[in-house]
Amino acid sequence: MSIEGALQARVFRTQFPDNVNTEYLLYLPVGYEEQSARRWPFILFLHGRGECGTDLHLVSTEGLAKKLQTQTDFPFLTVAPQCLPGKNWDAEMLNTLLDELLDSYRIDRERVYLTGLSMGGFGTWALAIAHPERFAAIAPICGGGDPARVCVLKDMPVWNFHGGRDSVVPIARSNEVVNALQACGGDVRFTVYPEAGHDSWTETYSNPQLYEWFLSHTQADTR
Repeated sequence: MSIEGALQARVFRTQFPDNVNTEYLLYLPVGYEEQSARRWPFILFLHGRGECGTDLHLVSTEGLAKKLQTQTDFPFLTVAPQCLPGKNWDAEMLNTLLDELLDSYRIDRERVYLTGLSMGGFGTWALAIAHPERFAAIAPICGGGDPARVCVLKDMPVWNFHGGRDSVVPIARSNEVVNALQACGGDVRFTVYPEAGHDSWTETYSNPQLYEWFLSHTQADTR
């Protein structure tokens, strides 16, 4: 039974050995079942290192998944997978996972968005660089990417976030990839919270402007 306006656990059909939990968290917007012809904007959320494991509850303790524990009117269909202990987000695994999700739910393929924090911020950059054709916009938080490859995202709306006092992932990791993207004419915004440490995600995911920004972009913007 589908539960609208709340996080629920679901199981992947695809097997991802030794990388991702077979279960994931799903949020269906209110009206998903009733509006059977509608396709919904979609966010793929990637958690950080501290939420790795086989206990799916960990994913809901930080970031966007935590926000969705209490927000019942979120307008995006949202999925939060869980990386297994000792693993990192793998771009090709995530791309296969995305294929399954697009086949399983009524997702607007012109409004597919990607965001993640810390390890998930790195995963956001990596997946978008590997498969820029999949996303309408991305929002990496306190991560980093490959400046030598980032120009494939020059037509991708990007909003990057980092804490100015981050001692876990230095802000230099964001600076180098943002600077490289700007140098090739990329559409990138960079928000720095001057006094924030590693947790630059709580303020980011609490900001309604992020979701308005997502919805202002479709995949047509990246073509």
